[in-house]
Amino acid sequence: MQSTKLKSIMAIALSSAMLFATAACGTSDKADAGTDSAKGSDAATITSYDVSSVEKDDTIAALLPESVTKDGKLTIGTNPSYAPAEFLDADGETQIGYDMDLARAMGNIFGLDTEIVSSNFDTIIPAIGSKYDLGIAAFTITKERMESVDFVSYFTAGMGYAVAAGNPKNVDENDLCGLNVAVETGTVEEEAINKTAKQCKADGKKDITIQSSKQQTDATTAVVTGKADVFFADSPVVGYAIAQTDGQLEQLGKDFDEVPNAIAIKKGDSQTTEAVQKAMQKLMDDGTYTKILQHWGVESGALDKAEINPDVE
Repeated sequence: MQSTKLKSIMAIALSSAMLFATAACGTSDKADAGTDSAKGSDAATITSYDVSSVEKDDTIAALLPESVTKDGKLTIGTNPSYAPAEFLDADGETQIGYDMDLARAMGNIFGLDTEIVSSNFDTIIPAIGSKYDLGIAAFTITKERMESVDFVSYFTAGMGYAVAAGNPKNVDENDLCGLNVAVETGTVEEEAINKTAKQCKADGKKDITIQSSKQQTDATTAVVTGKADVFFADSPVVGYAIAQTDGQLEQLGKDFDEVPNAIAIKKGDSQTTEAVQKAMQKLMDDGTYTKILQHWGVESGALDKAEINPDVE
Protein backbone atom coordinates (compact mmCIF):
# COMPACT_ATOMS: atom_id res chain seq x y z
CA MET A 1 0.00 0.00 0.00
CA GLN A 2 3.08 2.23 0.10
CA SER A 3 2.69 5.06 -2.37
CA THR A 4 5.33 7.05 -4.22
CA LYS A 5 3.87 10.16 -2.63
CA LEU A 6 4.69 8.86 0.83
CA LYS A 7 8.27 8.36 -0.25
CA SER A 8 8.46 11.85 -1.69
CA ILE A 9 7.20 13.59 1.44
CA MET A 10 9.77 11.62 3.42
CA ALA A 11 12.65 12.59 1.15
CA ILE A 12 14.54 14.20 4.02
CA ALA A 13 15.07 10.96 5.90
CA LEU A 14 16.68 10.84 9.33
CA SER A 15 20.08 9.27 9.90
CA SER A 16 20.20 5.72 11.19
CA ALA A 17 21.80 6.86 14.41
CA MET A 18 18.52 8.44 15.40
CA LEU A 19 16.96 5.00 15.53
CA PHE A 20 18.56 4.48 18.90
CA ALA A 21 17.39 7.67 20.61
CA THR A 22 14.90 7.25 23.45
CA ALA A 23 12.30 9.56 24.95
CA ALA A 24 9.45 9.52 27.41
CA CYS A 25 5.94 9.88 26.02
CA GLY A 26 4.17 13.20 26.34
CA THR A 27 0.76 12.50 27.81
CA SER A 28 1.17 8.94 28.98
CA ASP A 29 -0.37 6.26 31.10
CA LYS A 30 2.65 5.61 33.30
CA ALA A 31 1.45 2.19 34.34
CA ASP A 32 1.36 1.05 30.74
CA ALA A 33 3.64 3.18 28.64
CA GLY A 34 6.96 1.53 29.35
CA THR A 35 10.09 2.65 27.52
CA ASP A 36 9.35 4.56 24.36
CA SER A 37 11.93 4.47 21.60
CA ALA A 38 9.77 6.33 19.12
CA LYS A 39 11.67 9.58 19.22
CA GLY A 40 14.39 9.38 16.64
CA SER A 41 13.22 6.63 14.34
CA ASP A 42 9.87 8.28 13.81
CA ALA A 43 10.68 11.92 14.61
CA ALA A 44 8.63 13.85 12.13
CA THR A 45 9.84 15.25 8.84
CA ILE A 46 6.33 16.57 8.22
CA THR A 47 3.88 18.16 10.61
CA SER A 48 0.30 17.32 11.48
CA TYR A 49 -2.55 18.33 9.24
CA ASP A 50 -4.28 21.41 10.65
CA VAL A 51 -7.77 20.41 11.78
CA SER A 52 -8.55 23.67 13.59
CA SER A 53 -11.17 24.57 10.96
CA VAL A 54 -13.26 21.48 11.84
CA GLU A 55 -16.23 22.79 13.80
CA LYS A 56 -18.57 21.27 16.35
CA ASP A 57 -21.61 19.48 15.00
CA ASP A 58 -24.26 19.91 17.69
CA THR A 59 -26.43 17.05 16.40
CA ILE A 60 -23.57 14.54 16.44
CA ALA A 61 -22.16 15.83 19.72
CA ALA A 62 -25.56 15.35 21.37
CA LEU A 63 -25.34 11.62 20.72
CA LEU A 64 -22.49 11.15 23.18
CA PRO A 65 -23.38 9.91 26.68
CA GLU A 66 -22.55 11.91 29.78
CA SER A 67 -19.91 9.33 30.68
CA VAL A 68 -17.85 10.71 27.78
CA THR A 69 -18.74 14.40 27.90
CA LYS A 70 -18.80 15.13 31.64
CA ASP A 71 -15.10 16.04 31.86
CA GLY A 72 -15.09 18.03 28.61
CA LYS A 73 -12.45 15.72 27.11
CA LEU A 74 -12.30 12.96 24.55
CA THR A 75 -9.69 10.64 26.03
CA ILE A 76 -8.00 8.38 23.51
CA GLY A 77 -5.53 5.56 24.09
CA THR A 78 -2.84 5.05 21.46
CA ASN A 79 0.61 3.57 20.95
CA PRO A 80 2.79 6.22 19.28
CA SER A 81 5.32 3.93 17.65
CA TYR A 82 3.37 2.97 14.53
CA ALA A 83 4.26 5.62 11.99
CA PRO A 84 2.70 7.06 9.92
CA ALA A 85 -0.53 6.22 11.78
CA GLU A 86 0.60 7.37 15.23
CA PHE A 87 4.06 8.36 16.42
CA LEU A 88 5.90 11.07 18.30
CA ASP A 89 6.82 14.42 16.83
CA ALA A 90 10.43 15.63 17.04
CA ASP A 91 9.69 17.05 20.51
CA GLY A 92 9.34 13.49 21.80
CA GLU A 93 5.97 14.31 23.34
CA THR A 94 3.31 15.21 20.78
CA GLN A 95 1.48 12.31 19.15
CA ILE A 96 1.08 12.85 15.41
CA GLY A 97 0.13 10.85 12.31
CA TYR A 98 -3.01 10.33 10.29
CA ASP A 99 -4.81 8.53 13.13
CA MET A 100 -4.03 11.40 15.49
CA ASP A 101 -5.24 14.02 13.00
CA LEU A 102 -8.50 12.11 12.58
CA ALA A 103 -8.80 11.79 16.38
CA ARG A 104 -8.43 15.51 16.92
CA ALA A 105 -10.84 16.29 14.09
CA MET A 106 -13.45 14.06 15.76
CA GLY A 107 -12.84 15.80 19.06
CA ASN A 108 -13.63 19.09 17.34
CA ILE A 109 -16.89 17.68 15.93
CA PHE A 110 -17.85 16.62 19.45
CA GLY A 111 -16.84 20.02 20.88
CA LEU A 112 -14.44 18.30 23.28
CA ASP A 113 -10.75 18.75 24.04
CA THR A 114 -8.87 15.76 22.68
CA GLU A 115 -6.52 14.15 25.19
CA ILE A 116 -4.34 11.45 23.66
CA VAL A 117 -2.66 9.08 26.09
CA SER A 118 0.36 6.99 25.09
CA SER A 119 0.39 3.38 26.18
CA ASN A 120 1.57 -0.05 25.12
CA PHE A 121 -0.54 -1.42 22.28
CA ASP A 122 -1.68 -4.56 24.05
CA THR A 123 -3.00 -2.62 27.08
CA ILE A 124 -5.32 -0.25 25.20
CA ILE A 125 -8.37 -2.41 24.42
CA PRO A 126 -8.71 -3.71 28.01
CA ALA A 127 -8.79 -0.09 29.26
CA ILE A 128 -11.46 1.27 26.88
CA GLY A 129 -14.44 2.44 28.86
CA SER A 130 -12.40 2.97 32.00
CA LYS A 131 -9.17 4.85 31.25
CA TYR A 132 -10.04 5.75 27.65
CA ASP A 133 -13.19 6.77 25.80
CA LEU A 134 -11.76 5.39 22.56
CA GLY A 135 -8.79 3.42 21.31
CA ILE A 136 -7.19 4.67 18.10
CA ALA A 137 -4.04 2.74 17.26
CA ALA A 138 -4.40 1.26 13.76
CA PHE A 139 -6.48 -1.57 15.23
CA THR A 140 -7.19 -4.31 12.72
CA ILE A 141 -10.72 -5.63 13.10
CA THR A 142 -10.76 -9.26 14.18
CA LYS A 143 -13.59 -11.42 15.47
CA GLU A 144 -11.65 -11.99 18.67
CA ARG A 145 -11.29 -8.26 19.33
CA MET A 146 -14.97 -7.70 18.57
CA GLU A 147 -15.77 -9.87 21.56
CA SER A 148 -14.22 -7.16 23.76
CA VAL A 149 -15.02 -3.88 21.97
CA ASP A 150 -17.18 -2.39 19.25
CA PHE A 151 -15.51 -0.98 16.16
CA VAL A 152 -16.03 1.81 13.63
CA SER A 153 -14.01 1.27 10.45
CA TYR A 154 -12.15 4.18 8.83
CA PHE A 155 -9.16 2.83 6.85
CA THR A 156 -7.91 -0.29 5.14
CA ALA A 157 -4.40 -1.66 5.39
CA GLY A 158 -2.61 -4.78 4.28
CA MET A 159 0.34 -6.47 5.90
CA GLY A 160 3.91 -6.62 4.70
CA TYR A 161 7.49 -7.61 5.46
CA ALA A 162 10.66 -5.51 5.53
CA VAL A 163 14.26 -6.75 5.39
CA ALA A 164 17.67 -5.13 5.22
CA ALA A 165 18.35 -3.46 1.88
CA GLY A 166 19.47 -5.98 -0.72
CA ASN A 167 18.00 -8.81 1.36
CA PRO A 168 21.50 -10.04 2.34
CA LYS A 169 20.07 -13.03 4.27
CA ASN A 170 18.01 -14.13 1.25
CA VAL A 171 14.76 -14.13 3.20
CA ASP A 172 11.93 -15.88 1.36
CA GLU A 173 8.52 -14.45 2.25
CA ASN A 174 7.00 -17.86 1.60
CA ASP A 175 9.30 -19.68 4.02
CA LEU A 176 10.17 -17.91 7.27
CA CYS A 177 11.06 -21.10 9.12
CA GLY A 178 14.40 -20.84 10.91
CA LEU A 179 14.45 -17.03 10.87
CA ASN A 180 14.30 -14.29 13.50
CA VAL A 181 11.08 -12.34 12.90
CA ALA A 182 10.35 -9.04 14.70
CA VAL A 183 6.79 -7.86 15.44
CA GLU A 184 4.98 -5.51 17.77
CA THR A 185 3.31 -7.16 20.76
CA GLY A 186 -0.45 -7.59 20.52
CA THR A 187 -0.75 -7.00 16.78
CA VAL A 188 -2.43 -9.26 14.24
CA GLU A 189 1.05 -9.76 12.79
CA GLU A 190 2.22 -11.29 16.07
CA GLU A 191 -0.78 -13.63 16.01
CA ALA A 192 -0.09 -14.56 12.37
CA ILE A 193 3.61 -15.27 12.87
CA ASN A 194 2.83 -17.44 15.88
CA LYS A 195 0.58 -19.55 13.64
CA THR A 196 3.34 -19.75 11.04
CA ALA A 197 5.81 -20.83 13.73
CA LYS A 198 3.50 -23.66 14.78
CA GLN A 199 3.23 -24.77 11.17
CA CYS A 200 7.03 -24.81 10.80
CA LYS A 201 7.26 -27.08 13.82
CA ALA A 202 4.46 -29.32 12.55
CA ASP A 203 6.27 -29.65 9.23
CA GLY A 204 9.53 -30.61 10.94
CA LYS A 205 11.30 -27.44 9.83
CA LYS A 206 13.52 -25.11 11.84
CA ASP A 207 11.80 -22.99 14.50
CA ILE A 208 10.96 -19.33 13.97
CA THR A 209 12.43 -17.07 16.65
CA ILE A 210 9.79 -14.41 17.32
CA GLN A 211 11.09 -11.12 18.68
CA SER A 212 8.02 -9.39 20.12
CA SER A 213 8.52 -5.76 21.18
CA LYS A 214 6.21 -3.32 22.95
CA GLN A 215 7.13 -0.67 20.35
CA GLN A 216 7.13 -1.07 16.59
CA THR A 217 10.25 1.10 16.44
CA ASP A 218 12.14 -1.62 18.33
CA ALA A 219 11.09 -4.17 15.72
CA THR A 220 12.29 -1.87 12.95
CA THR A 221 15.58 -1.24 14.72
CA ALA A 222 16.13 -4.99 15.17
CA VAL A 223 16.21 -5.47 11.39
CA VAL A 224 18.38 -2.40 10.75
CA THR A 225 20.95 -3.63 13.29
CA GLY A 226 20.84 -7.26 12.13
CA LYS A 227 19.29 -8.61 15.34
CA ALA A 228 16.27 -9.79 13.34
CA ASP A 229 16.05 -11.04 9.78
CA VAL A 230 12.68 -9.49 8.92
CA PHE A 231 9.93 -7.46 10.52
CA PHE A 232 6.22 -7.89 9.95
CA ALA A 233 3.73 -4.99 10.21
CA ASP A 234 0.84 -3.16 8.57
CA SER A 235 1.67 -2.02 5.05
CA PRO A 236 1.69 1.76 5.74
CA VAL A 237 4.09 1.14 8.63
CA VAL A 238 6.42 -0.91 6.43
CA GLY A 239 6.46 1.83 3.79
CA TYR A 240 7.10 4.59 6.31
CA ALA A 241 9.91 2.66 8.01
CA ILE A 242 11.60 2.17 4.64
CA ALA A 243 11.35 5.88 3.89
CA GLN A 244 12.64 6.89 7.32
CA THR A 245 15.70 4.62 7.39
CA ASP A 246 17.30 6.19 4.33
CA GLY A 247 17.80 3.12 2.19
CA GLN A 248 18.63 0.64 4.95
CA LEU A 249 15.42 -1.35 4.52
CA GLU A 250 13.36 -2.65 1.63
CA GLN A 251 9.99 -4.35 1.34
CA LEU A 252 9.98 -8.10 0.88
CA GLY A 253 7.28 -9.08 -1.61
CA LYS A 254 3.97 -7.27 -1.93
CA ASP A 255 1.25 -6.22 0.52
CA PHE A 256 -1.32 -8.88 1.33
CA ASP A 257 -4.46 -9.57 3.38
CA GLU A 258 -5.99 -6.09 3.34
CA VAL A 259 -8.48 -5.61 6.18
CA PRO A 260 -10.19 -2.61 7.81
CA ASN A 261 -8.61 -0.59 10.60
CA ALA A 262 -11.07 0.74 13.14
CA ILE A 263 -11.66 2.87 16.20
CA ALA A 264 -12.35 0.79 19.31
CA ILE A 265 -15.25 1.69 21.63
CA LYS A 266 -16.52 0.10 24.85
CA LYS A 267 -18.55 -2.99 24.02
CA GLY A 268 -22.27 -2.21 24.11
CA ASP A 269 -21.85 1.58 24.28
CA SER A 270 -24.21 2.19 21.37
CA GLN A 271 -24.40 5.96 21.91
CA THR A 272 -20.67 6.54 21.63
CA THR A 273 -20.40 4.06 18.78
CA GLU A 274 -23.09 5.88 16.79
CA ALA A 275 -21.51 9.26 17.51
CA VAL A 276 -18.09 8.05 16.35
CA GLN A 277 -19.56 6.53 13.18
CA LYS A 278 -21.41 9.73 12.29
CA ALA A 279 -18.40 11.92 13.09
CA MET A 280 -16.09 9.83 10.92
CA GLN A 281 -18.65 9.74 8.11
CA LYS A 282 -18.95 13.53 8.30
CA LEU A 283 -15.17 13.85 7.92
CA MET A 284 -15.31 11.51 4.93
CA ASP A 285 -18.19 13.38 3.32
CA ASP A 286 -16.85 16.92 3.78
CA GLY A 287 -13.38 16.08 2.42
CA THR A 288 -11.40 16.53 5.64
CA TYR A 289 -10.68 12.80 5.82
CA THR A 290 -9.27 12.69 2.30
CA LYS A 291 -7.09 15.74 2.91
CA ILE A 292 -5.63 14.16 6.05
CA LEU A 293 -4.79 10.90 4.28
CA GLN A 294 -3.31 12.78 1.30
CA HIS A 295 -1.20 14.81 3.71
CA TRP A 296 0.40 11.58 4.96
CA GLY A 297 0.54 9.90 1.55
CA VAL A 298 -1.75 7.02 2.53
CA GLU A 299 -4.87 7.87 0.55
CA SER A 300 -4.75 4.45 -1.13
CA GLY A 301 -6.17 3.08 2.13
CA ALA A 302 -9.20 5.38 2.12
CA LEU A 303 -12.73 4.12 2.69
CA ASP A 304 -15.88 5.97 1.63
CA LYS A 305 -18.06 4.57 4.39
CA ALA A 306 -17.50 4.27 8.13
CA GLU A 307 -19.19 1.09 9.37
CA ILE A 308 -20.04 -0.26 12.77
CA ASN A 309 -18.64 -3.75 13.35
CA PRO A 310 -18.25 -4.69 9.66
CA ASP A 311 -18.02 -8.37 8.82
CA VAL A 312 -14.49 -9.76 8.72
CA GLU A 313 -13.20 -13.28 8.09
